[in-house]
Amino acid sequence: MGRWKNARKTDAASIDTLARARKNASQVGRIAKQALRAAAFRALARERNERDTQAIMNRASANFDPASLAASFAKQFPSASLSAQDMSQWFTAAQQLFGALPGAAGSSFSGAPGTPSAANPFAGLFDLIGKAGTLPPPTSPHVDPARLNALQTEYAREFSELVASFTQTGVDAAPALGDRRFAGDGWRNPFYAMPAALYLLNGRFLLRMADLVDADAKTRERIRFAVEQWVAASSPANFIATNPDAQQRLVQTKGDSLLTGMQHLLADMGKGKVSQTDEAAFEVGRNVATTEGAVVFENDLIQLIQYKPLTPTVYQRPLLVVPPCINKYYILDLQPENSLIRYAVEQGNTVFVVSWRNPDASLAHKTWDDYVGEGPIAAIDVVREISRQPQINALGFCVGGTLLSAALAVLAAKGQKGAKSPVASVTLLTTLLDFSDTGVLDVFIDEPHVQFREQTIGGGAGHPPGLMRGVELANTFSFLRPNDLVWNYVVDSYLKGNAPQPFDLLYWNGDGTNLPGPMFCWYLRHLYLQNELKRPGAVQTCGVPLDLGAIDAPAYVFGSREDHIVPWTSAFRSLPLLGGERRFVLGASGHIAGVVNPPAKKKRSYWRNDDVGTDANDWLAGATEHPGSWWSDWSEWLAGYAGKRVKAPKAYGNVVYAPIEPAPGRYVKAKA
Repeated sequence: MGRWKNARKTDAASIDTLARARKNASQVGRIAKQALRAAAFRALARERNERDTQAIMNRASANFDPASLAASFAKQFPSASLSAQDMSQWFTAAQQLFGALPGAAGSSFSGAPGTPSAANPFAGLFDLIGKAGTLPPPTSPHVDPARLNALQTEYAREFSELVASFTQTGVDAAPALGDRRFAGDGWRNPFYAMPAALYLLNGRFLLRMADLVDADAKTRERIRFAVEQWVAASSPANFIATNPDAQQRLVQTKGDSLLTGMQHLLADMGKGKVSQTDEAAFEVGRNVATTEGAVVFENDLIQLIQYKPLTPTVYQRPLLVVPPCINKYYILDLQPENSLIRYAVEQGNTVFVVSWRNPDASLAHKTWDDYVGEGPIAAIDVVREISRQPQINALGFCVGGTLLSAALAVLAAKGQKGAKSPVASVTLLTTLLDFSDTGVLDVFIDEPHVQFREQTIGGGAGHPPGLMRGVELANTFSFLRPNDLVWNYVVDSYLKGNAPQPFDLLYWNGDGTNLPGPMFCWYLRHLYLQNELKRPGAVQTCGVPLDLGAIDAPAYVFGSREDHIVPWTSAFRSLPLLGGERRFVLGASGHIAGVVNPPAKKKRSYWRNDDVGTDANDWLAGATEHPGSWWSDWSEWLAGYAGKRVKAPKAYGNVVYAPIEPAPGRYVKAKA
């Protein structure tokens, strides 16, 4: 027990220092004073003096309050439309689980094997879930008792091993926790490490328990998503009373860190989001989106940028890039060394890029048809006129690929029979055309959710159309990875008072765009909810029925292996919908990092199998892995459809489409 005595001495000294810091930090204010109040630290001191591990476990189990998850989930995701009855049933079961955990009221570590407090911490939980199986589905989750018994046994074993690891004689520090949230030296103190270790154990088994619910896939995913949010939020690292690193910082700064953290919190409350980077360090056009070019066309929804050639000769056919309208285009032009736009220009392509406008209330009435007609269709027409080429090459990224595909289907439906396609090739990067599996975003989409959006921002129920705010979209995407993109910054900025570091990718991530309500609602209903784009003639755009099979152009389709927004198997499902020759390439990493992978960095890899087939897993089994970036493979493929080399143009645009302003233009600079 020597390590507990050492911890007690260290803690007593820390408490004295903290008290002095509190006395001197008069500016900290009410929130800081509350965090540092003497009663809390006296309670901590009393716990530290306990030699029985039960006191530590009591502290750990007290961190969990499953009843708060429903309210927290509803507040963060008001439109997720998760059944309250589904979650209340599950939460009640979880509450009984926590009530049976060692350290809860009436429990003991000295119970004999087989008692609920020791060998059977799930006992009350299993009884409740068993009863829930008699209620009408799908509002009452049921779990197979045999599977729960197996989980119970495994939990009891791991819990026993955890306790044993903290009670070995002669151990001066707690074992490593294997989680970067608890990597600091302070977390080796058993007083802090024990609650953290128990948190990790309980969080892991809570998620596994959520996976055991017998329900339809969507309900199960929603339950798991909600549990993930609460588990992430309840980490001991997120609270100053249980975070030794934040406490040490508080002592070192004599309270200034908490004062600064509160200032950061107030600033972020004004912005409606957690800051992830130093936004003042970046300016679009100065140190991001710097590839030289000019705006040669604009309408209500887009500016069209033409980039300056970087080679003496260029391919005849230009390349049009259609980025997603839910983000700014410069994810493809962050820095010269990782710019896909600059890379394409360096390969000898005359590149045009759509820069979507960030709509305000005056554009809230815009529809999906407007985005297709004033976006890709208008851009295709202008690029063909400027280049004097009947066919161009086109690339669409994410939602931009969906819009581009819809535009090409519209042009095919309106064109003369037997006429050539306006594009010689089409590239689709992490794009959904078949929405049968939409990844983690599926937890937000169902009929009540879509109706809610239609009635609030879509112009339904007699209400005027509104905007889907960019900050809400950004927050939603951040909470898809809560530990990395939310709580990490809460701890560092609010608890430790550190200023966010400059990071261009995170600056772009927070620089979102609004979407007009009618456009957004049409997209949700007809594509995400009803999956009509994949069925020929099932949906109309710009007055004509859409048939993706009429897009008679070679296609290069790219998916990212760890993409949680567009699963690579869903990107693969685009292939049979298209009418031309197809190549599928799979890249390493996720939705953004998989796409933005310049060859010069020699990072990651990609997989290629020219025998496309019909099954994604069969394709992968026969694919060959290639080290490095997929960009080189794509550039070589694109060159086959780019025509011969000609002298590079000396001016932007033409007589009709004269330069309007230098790139990146003003549309991309408007903030949501």
